[in-house]
Amino acid sequence: MEQEIINQKTSVALIVGVTGMVGVALAEALKKATALGGPWTVYGVSRRTLPPWFPSSLLDKYIMLDTLNKENTNKILSPLSTQITHVFWLALSFHESEEINVSFNSTMLSNVLNALTSTPNSKLCHVTLQTGTKQYMGPINDSALSSQLVPHDAPFKEEYPRLPFPNFYYALEDIVTSYQQSFTCSIHRASIIIGASSRSYFNTLLSLSIYALVCKREKYPFRYVGNKYSWEHFWDLSDATLLAEQQIWASVTNKAKNQAFNCTNGDVFTWKTLWKVLCNVFDVEFVPFDEKEKFDLVDFMKNKGDVWDAIVEENGLYKTKMEEVTCFGALAFTLKLKIQHVCSMNKSREFGFYGYANTLASIEPWVERLRQMKIIPK
Repeated sequence: MEQEIINQKTSVALIVGVTGMVGVALAEALKKATALGGPWTVYGVSRRTLPPWFPSSLLDKYIMLDTLNKENTNKILSPLSTQITHVFWLALSFHESEEINVSFNSTMLSNVLNALTSTPNSKLCHVTLQTGTKQYMGPINDSALSSQLVPHDAPFKEEYPRLPFPNFYYALEDIVTSYQQSFTCSIHRASIIIGASSRSYFNTLLSLSIYALVCKREKYPFRYVGNKYSWEHFWDLSDATLLAEQQIWASVTNKAKNQAFNCTNGDVFTWKTLWKVLCNVFDVEFVPFDEKEKFDLVDFMKNKGDVWDAIVEENGLYKTKMEEVTCFGALAFTLKLKIQHVCSMNKSREFGFYGYANTLASIEPWVERLRQMKIIPK
């Protein structure tokens, strides 16, 4: 990577959404002795108490805070405005209506930025905003709008114009860029994220892990949950560690200031090949996709909560409720799209970030990490 790094005497990061997949990876990356822009002091924000699987040693300060509450956010964060130099925004409030998504997520981000810039001695110099490929596809999870969407052609490129639909990613970008006189920013557009956490709303790997474990226990076939198109065509993923690395790089590299970057692993795969990897990891039989067999993942899993409860209890796992840590509806919907879900990484490379991850090889290590965290059984 290029070494046009900003000299920062004291780097203090505020990770908003620290218990999510990328939040965990980012805290780990910032605390490495080799972290660009370091050494870093790391503060983490989340709505709930830290889960037992989170390494508390990664944080110099943990703040439990609902950022929708303007008064409380200002009360807690304003005193820290003379310390915090970098905000890493990973938070997400998800609702089926995109208009509500716009409202809630905009309020959260505005409350935090207002609190950190309201004092004359604010040290905030950069905000990192994580978004995703809905930038190029539109609000696919809004049932009132999804049938009207015409996504951009793949591979998705950062210079593509905005689609004419409400999108909370657009709203968050506009909020961050409106502060251009106060601090710089970088936008990081992820694909489907793979990492380890029980606190991420769209957690594809954990959802597939729980599905596989239920199938294995109850002796059901581990059927593919999408359509023939996604089974056979190219997709990409974003490794949580890679996202963390790109976000840190952009936050301390002059050339990357005020830019938007896709961030994917840099390779492509078919779900057919990834499904074989999952079968090997969980020791379940590979079942070839048969489009004649209609399979509804949401319907199949809706009454399996007691099975997951039994798995959790028998293996002494961190207690989770299946419906709270899975995203079966969103996953099944996404994998039934008839698009090639692939992003271009050319701009990122041209600006000096050359990080990559081997998608198929990364699945087993992340599953092992979930096992070590006692989120899923060994």
